[in-house]
Amino acid sequence: MKIEILGVGCPKCKQLTANAEAAVKELNIQAEIGKVTDIDKITEYGVMMTPALAVDGTVVSAGKVLSKDEIKKLISK
Repeated sequence: MKIEILGVGCPKCKQLTANAEAAVKELNIQAEIGKVTDIDKITEYGVMMTPALAVDGTVVSAGKVLSKDEIKKLISK
């Protein structure tokens, strides 16, 4: 599984990254967590508001910081 945090590095982006890392750790699953900070790449995803979360190349959330539990629900499907 590949999880990407789309954002330019603002505090909300950092919080989303921390929440994603905590969710992966709690679920004890193998996942690569990466950050996409290039604004051109972010817009290629169709994201207009950051932070955004993409799982395996599909944007599942944009414009808000998901909680650890919200992320766990998304990635455990």
